[in-house]
Order: sequence, then structure tokens, then C-alpha cells
Amino acid sequence: MHLLFNKSPEEELRLWIEELTGASIGPDFQKGLKSGVILCNLINHLAPGSVKKINQSTLNWHQLENLTNFSKATTQYGLKPHDIFEANDLFENGNMTQVQTTLLALASMAKTLGCHSRVDIGVKYADKQERMFDEKMMKAGQCVIGLQMGTNKCASQAGMNAYGTRRHLYDPKVQIQPPMDNTTISLQMGTNKGASQAGMTAPGTRRAIYDQKLCTDKCDNSTMSLQMGYSQGANQSGQNFGLGRQIYDAK
Repeated sequence: MHLLFNKSPEEELRLWIEELTGASIGPDFQKGLKSGVILCNLINHLAPGSVKKINQSTLNWHQLENLTNFSKATTQYGLKPHDIFEANDLFENGNMTQVQTTLLALASMAKTLGCHSRVDIGVKYADKQERMFDEKMMKAGQCVIGLQMGTNKCASQAGMNAYGTRRHLYDPKVQIQPPMDNTTISLQMGTNKGASQAGMTAPGTRRAIYDQKLCTDKCDNSTMSLQMGYSQGANQSGQNFGLGRQIYDAK
């Protein structure tokens, strides 16, 4: 068996095909396989009788027929449809990457089916391991939740208080004894310490107006400054309501 090191997939496939078919592909991988003759001989070596007739003609439609017959034979050999290249991918040099993918899949299938060669190429597919479960076991599996859906293992409500339990406030910056239980919360949660309504008047209380500029005394909290308005000195003298007004020219 030849172990291939530092060789491109094309070189590995070239050595493998030439060993099984005994034909030379030549320096150009695409042109050597374009006619489909070597590929048909390859699949016939792996599965004798897969391609009944191989066209040796150089006509395009004969060569395309060879490639089509090769694709059909690889499907019957066990390759998946998405692994098989189309005839134009090779004939018109349209997608040589797909051609290499097909040949590598063919080499892997050949190794899986027991076709050995001196060129180690492809991977052996795993054997199918079928399991049979009765109806009872199938129903039991419906009650199992995978860890992808989460888990409640180690989840606990230990140490939690009943909902609505009163919690005391304390200031961690003050040197006081730390809380003894979980019912006490720090000031980061907010506090009403120091809040007071002292000095506030009842809603609707009358407030007098005074002038700060006149140095009048502020008697109580019911007096407000002139910043809130001022009515001192206002009168209606000289105003007439409903009387006719004469117009004259001051000049």
C-alpha cells in the first residue's frame, strides 16, 4: 500500500485510477478523463458489467454518452445523487472540483465494499447499526428531555422568603452589624431614611405675597416671593367701561 504524503487530491486520484484500470491519464487530468473511456473502465473494474458499451469514438455526443453511463453506474454502485458530477462538469471543464468529489466518494465506497488497492485513498464508511425498540421503550423515550432544552439540576429555593415578606434597610457604609438574614437589603436598593414632611403646609393653604427687595419679614411658610407674581399698586383708576372714546391727533 502506498501512503500518500503532501499530494493533491488530483494526484491521489490519478494514481488510484491508473492502478485499477492500467491506463495512463496523461499530464492533463481533465483531458485524460474527458472522453469517459477510462471512467467507464474504472466502474467496470469495481462492478463488472456496469457499462455495457464503451464508445471509443472521438465524437462529442459519444463521449458525453460515456460520461452519462458512468454517472448512472455510480448511482447503482451506491453513491448519493448530490455526490455525482454532471457530464458538462468534466467535458467542458466547468466544475473539476465536483468531479474530484465524485471520484473521492467512489474511492470511499470501493474501500467500504472491500476493494483494496496499493493507493490509500478515501475513507471507509461506517457500518449501519440498526436498533429495534418496542412500543414501551419508545413511549418511555418521549418523557426524556435532552440537555439542549435546559436542566433544573441543582436548582433550589432554599433561603428564599415567602413572597411579600417585609425587608429591612441598612447602610453598608455605616459600621453596623451586617444583616443576620436575607430579609435585609442594602441602600443600593433605595431608602427612605431622612425623608420628612416637616414644614409643609396642607394642600390648598393660602399663601401671602411679599417683596424680598423691600426687606419685609417672612412670617411663615404660607408667604411666597414676588418671583411667583405681584399685584401691589395695581388699580383701575382712569379706566372707562363701555364709553365712547374720541380720536384726536396729538400733533
